[in-house]
Amino acid sequence: MGRLRAFAELVRLPAALSVPGDTLAGAAAAGWPHGRRTWAMPVASACLYWAGMALNDYADRELDARERPERPLPSGRVRPWEALAAAAGLTGAGIGAAAFAGGRGSAVTASLLAAGVWTYDLLLKPTPLAPLGMAFNRGMDVVMGAGPRPRAAALPALGLAVHTFGVTLLSRGEVHGTDRPTARTVVAGTAAGVLLPLAPPWKADRARLAAGAFGAWYGASVGAAQAAAVRCPEAPTVMAATGAGIRGMIPLQAAYIARAGAPVTAAALSGAVPAARAGFKAVSAT
Repeated sequence: MGRLRAFAELVRLPAALSVPGDTLAGAAAAGWPHGRRTWAMPVASACLYWAGMALNDYADRELDARERPERPLPSGRVRPWEALAAAAGLTGAGIGAAAFAGGRGSAVTASLLAAGVWTYDLLLKPTPLAPLGMAFNRGMDVVMGAGPRPRAAALPALGLAVHTFGVTLLSRGEVHGTDRPTARTVVAGTAAGVLLPLAPPWKADRARLAAGAFGAWYGASVGAAQAAAVRCPEAPTVMAATGAGIRGMIPLQAAYIARAGAPVTAAALSGAVPAARAGFKAVSAT
């Protein structure tokens, strides 16, 4: 059980609840091009997310030894080669799941996303380009769900990318805190994120109303935590805002799914929020 928990911490197991909605939002915007195999797209997203988390800790193992010695690698509960092997295996599984759902085209998109994940963890993370790299990856995850109609997913991909940019920018202050201008920038991005799902055209008026409701939920839950970081930009507040931002992916994804005319699917997805909240109490998302 100790080893299982160590690997759950390594990949931030419950945080993967924040990614299935990416490909569902892309698929909804594109008219559900994968049919019955759509279920495999969230699996692909989760595998690639877990791969990125394992690779993140492999790349940061020396830094974590100084700043977060309780993490699986510096504490010795997981060996570096095991983290690298997990990242490689999960990457292959993610690309395979995408290929099963959407064929060669989806496999190519998943491969581009995987390349973005590895580039971020091994090259971009310590640089000022890190938030852009993470935003690109989240946007590509949405596009992956659209299969042969990538342009149809442009709006949800943009919305999730903007949100991810803000979460990543803020997360850089989890250990030493951030500054108020950075926190204010992130709050402004969240405000824009509330409005984007309401952009026309809509499938129907009820789709607009449902999208607005989920968008308001997203804005209230994420914005409140980020506003607290503006008032007190210290590390604990920033970490709490980052966790809220990760959970906030789910109602934002639901807003785009509802906008595409699938409010029942959006409502079902939103059920992952309490599960994610409970999971984060057991395993940190950051």
